[in-house]
Amino acid sequence: MMLSALVWIPLLGAAFIGFWPSSLDAKRSRLIALFVTAAALLWTLALISQFDPANVAMQFQESIPWLENLGLTYKLGIDGVSSPLVVLNSLLGWIAIYSSDQSIRRPRFYYSLVLLIISAVAGTFLAQNLLLFFIFYELELIPLYLLIAIWGGARRGYAATKFLIYTAVSGLLILAAFLGITWLSGAKTFDYVPYLGNQLPLVQQFILLGALLIGFGVKIPLVPFHTWLPDAHVEASTPISVLLAGVLLKLGTYGLLRFGLGLFPEAWTILAPWLATWAVVSVLYGSLNAIAQTDMKKMVAYSSIGHMGYILLAMAAATPLSVLGALIQMISHGLISGLMFLLVGIVYKKTGSRDLTILRGLLNPERALPITGSLMILAVMASAGLPGMVGFVSEFLVFRGSFPAFPIQTLLCMVGSGLTAVYFLLLVNRAFFGRLVLPVKEAMSQIDFNLPPELWVDCIPAIVLSVVIVLLGLVPSWMVYWSEPATTVLIETSTTVAQISAAPICLDEDCQL
Repeated sequence: MMLSALVWIPLLGAAFIGFWPSSLDAKRSRLIALFVTAAALLWTLALISQFDPANVAMQFQESIPWLENLGLTYKLGIDGVSSPLVVLNSLLGWIAIYSSDQSIRRPRFYYSLVLLIISAVAGTFLAQNLLLFFIFYELELIPLYLLIAIWGGARRGYAATKFLIYTAVSGLLILAAFLGITWLSGAKTFDYVPYLGNQLPLVQQFILLGALLIGFGVKIPLVPFHTWLPDAHVEASTPISVLLAGVLLKLGTYGLLRFGLGLFPEAWTILAPWLATWAVVSVLYGSLNAIAQTDMKKMVAYSSIGHMGYILLAMAAATPLSVLGALIQMISHGLISGLMFLLVGIVYKKTGSRDLTILRGLLNPERALPITGSLMILAVMASAGLPGMVGFVSEFLVFRGSFPAFPIQTLLCMVGSGLTAVYFLLLVNRAFFGRLVLPVKEAMSQIDFNLPPELWVDCIPAIVLSVVIVLLGLVPSWMVYWSEPATTVLIETSTTVAQISAAPICLDEDCQL
């Protein structure tokens, strides 16, 4: 039951904190949550140490009959595609708990909801039954809604409701597609079978794949289904933004890879040029909007829209190298965006503002945030794809793998990579250099003042992510080693299936294929 432990450890921790009869204050609740997430992270590392990357099949499989009449089975498995995402979820889950405010109100409810999200995301990456995947996929919806609505900013009600509506529609489309795949194919259960949908007529494939593209496109999010994300990020607290950008968006890209390309390789190949163009629109739209932002958090949110477009481009190309790049980009974006939201949170906590028209001089070592500023420069370099950082590795694999299939779209997406350097350099130049004029009321009277001292203990999560970003950038084989065999077999098999499905049926004895 090694995989079940990844789901049940945080779930039981949430139940313990939420339903323990005696009162738990914020400090004790946080310590218990830290212990639970640390245990989940250690268990994940122990699991990965026994994982065999050369074995492209599902490993550590668990299957328990549940609602057999409905075709629902508690079936879990892990392979080279899901294993790095499971590790990312455990790492960012611990970081989200650590970076939470120690004096947060209603702490038992808060930490229970965060642990519930960590459990649901782990189950989503491990589920090998379509209905079980949907249950875990929807399980994080209400906790995240409550985390934004209760502990969010001034417009938290609007942002939370918008997130709820968009994500609910996403879930309905995905459920409809899963039901259609199973019923139209005649399968007796909802167990995940690769290329199951490829036996359906092409028109049915397009309809079902279209539902999955829109459903998961909302979650990623892709333009024009993206408008909930900037509002959710701006109003959410820092730990929730870390989870949202770091792992929750990856549910959409993982779903497209596993159930879009994985179930409909023939229809995917036909739609691939349109998907690549869609990726270009998302990349350029997100990048150009990021340049126009003055709120640091909103700028990082729009950058996520652009960087998630790279993943769609790579999956549209569907070459072994590009799909490997898509998976590495998921990990890269999770680490870098998590780091940037942590640093923006520190800036806001110390200064009371995220406004780039006001913030100045935060890198001044005498009176501001030298550690935060230095780590922000590192995060900007990683996001812009400078060599030596994990962002360079992921973007190089995406562009190199996608260029043979879609050269024009790849070049346009590379323009988006250049725009990343533009808007993040604007952020660093405005906020961390120049004369310190903070906060707004002090800026209006042009009175400088000293900020609260920067504590190393507040920067530990950001330092951990920075070290991981640099290490994986210098030694990318640590990532590629775990996933390359699985992604290569996935693409080679899907290509073969698509070619066989597209081949004409030969009824004449003399004809040759």
